[in-house]
Amino acid sequence: MIKIICVGKIKENYLTELINDYKNRINKYHKIEIIELKDNDIETESNEIIKHINSKDYNIYLDIKGEKINSIELSNMINNIFSSGKGTITFIIGGSNGVNNSVKEKCDKLISFSNLTFPHGLFRGILLEQIYRSFKIINNESYHK
Repeated sequence: MIKIICVGKIKENYLTELINDYKNRINKYHKIEIIELKDNDIETESNEIIKHINSKDYNIYLDIKGEKINSIELSNMINNIFSSGKGTITFIIGGSNGVNNSVKEKCDKLISFSNLTFPHGLFRGILLEQIYRSFKIINNESYHK
């Protein structure tokens, strides 16, 4: 299973459509669940995130200061994690102020898609697109570049 823990509700219809589109595409390859948490202060958000982190899962925090990876590296990472027997990969998108270190310490990896800052809803769509792209790469299926 792919699990995405994220802070904040999506308010824009076009982002909801984008997210639902990629979620449906991913479901053809793997079960996916999105857990939306309420916006709050960094301490409360971090505590809520921790409640949803399972130490048996492979937990990835998406952090601008994390390891920079490309689409091929992400697909290899996903494939290797599932091949190693981990049943769930959890991606964590913190709130607008980030998370405290207790969240990062519970993660197996910190990765970054860019040095740029994205709105949270848009980044959720970008993450889902990259997960979908990863499954296309893993299955040697064509997908636009």
